Amino acid sequence: MEDIEDIVAAAGEPPGLRLPVVAGVGLKPRRKTMARRIGDGLNSSPSSQIPGTQIIYMKTFGCSHNQSDSEYMAGQLSAFGYAVSDNPDEADLWLINTCTVKSPSQSAMDTLISKCKNVNKPLVVAGCVPQGSRDLKELEGVSVIGVQQIDRVVEVVEETLKGHEVRLLSRKTLPALDLPKVRRNKFIEILPINVGCLGACTYCKTKHARGHLGSYTVNGLVERVRTVITEGVKEIWLSSEDTGAYGRDIGANLPILLKAIVAELPSDRSTMLRIGMTNPPFILEHLEEIAEVLRHPCVYSFLHVPVQSGSDSVLGAMNREYTVTDFRTVVDTLNSLVPGMQFATDIICGFPGETDEDFKQTVDLIKEYQFPQVHISQFYPRPGTPAARMKKVPSTIVKRRSRELTSVFESFSPYQGMEGQIESIWITEIATDGIHLVGHTKGYIQVLVIAPDTMLGTSTKVKITSVGRWSVFGDVLEFPKQTNKDNFLGNPTVETPSYPDSMRPAGMFKRSKLVLMHDADLWWTK
Repeated sequence: MEDIEDIVAAAGEPPGLRLPVVAGVGLKPRRKTMARRIGDGLNSSPSSQIPGTQIIYMKTFGCSHNQSDSEYMAGQLSAFGYAVSDNPDEADLWLINTCTVKSPSQSAMDTLISKCKNVNKPLVVAGCVPQGSRDLKELEGVSVIGVQQIDRVVEVVEETLKGHEVRLLSRKTLPALDLPKVRRNKFIEILPINVGCLGACTYCKTKHARGHLGSYTVNGLVERVRTVITEGVKEIWLSSEDTGAYGRDIGANLPILLKAIVAELPSDRSTMLRIGMTNPPFILEHLEEIAEVLRHPCVYSFLHVPVQSGSDSVLGAMNREYTVTDFRTVVDTLNSLVPGMQFATDIICGFPGETDEDFKQTVDLIKEYQFPQVHISQFYPRPGTPAARMKKVPSTIVKRRSRELTSVFESFSPYQGMEGQIESIWITEIATDGIHLVGHTKGYIQVLVIAPDTMLGTSTKVKITSVGRWSVFGDVLEFPKQTNKDNFLGNPTVETPSYPDSMRPAGMFKRSKLVLMHDADLWWTK
């Protein structure tokens, strides 16, 4: 283990528009062991000390890129023989994959770390927090692994279980795309196309962790797409800190990549592509080419484009490198060129220096476009960022603005008029009520249907029967041949679909008793 950069504890010493959901990789352990905890004085079976025989409890905070990292880490640990569990009590080691975007997620991480230390479990902290803030007091006495070292998670876990404290944070090359992977949802592949970004937003802590732009090659990404399609994946989510910046470090660009990926998608539309979050500056150059891809039958007509503020002066203070006019150009152009186009956007309320007039411009922008998804966040100063040194807007004003904008947003009825329409949907999830399946239209509108779980991973036609604020409800018109529609709908003894832990995706947000906002990319909170 001489290439582990730092082992700092001697052997035998114990290692030291809702809140974001904390989600664990959904593997149930193959067995239950009575392995001892490091530092305990209890007798243990010989197998409990053999690498690859222990149980690992995983928790993941943050965006879809983090979720993909966790899936890769779970895959490597499972391939080595470790059992990955959702149950912290039975685990021999905890692995927490962290997010540094906002204070609430880091506070939740701090709570979990404290709990782990209190129960004397070996701990590995991965992700953006240790990479961007390696000297945090909360990280003292625990092993840490950075965002670009996930391919060495087995080494770190093994050494931590021996009682060593490992710090593996130096950046080298990007992790390979063909590492073993355990998907949170077996039908959804979260595909990172690059790490880092080209921006320098004054409020952003993620840049400290993910660094400057580093793109995977087009050929490497296309090969990964080919592989996951053969594995039965039905949705491919492109994940990135800024999808639009893809390739600028390797002489490529996003349209080149998208066209290459689309060429690999099955012509029967059995696998759909969803383009990830993109900031306005870089896609401005490629709007017509992006529109062409979004019109493709196998690509969701949906894009997440954060605006953050409707005021140019605030955008300038944020160093967002675009204007409100630029944002309007992106939205207006794609709306005109892509039938049924749907957008999500983000707003930060109460950025330092934001005046009442600045906020009014933001409210007016949201009222004008009435986006179906607006992820509203109060400004949180992140340590080490320029914005943390700026004069803050009083918290009472920030909260008031957040409530006001939320009230405006929730007054919209974006799906009004869809009743009676016939839509094609792609079904990949089960709602937490255990009754409805969750599908999406070509515009990525969430549709809840009652259908057997054999329809997971399929596409079908539905008739929209009613609309809600966050999704619509539909009746399935086309059932698979093996499904007896009459028996399913009329026999009260038929079991409703269950929600296996191994298929529960990360980032699910409860909007009402039945309706979910489950997109892991779009997790901004009120």
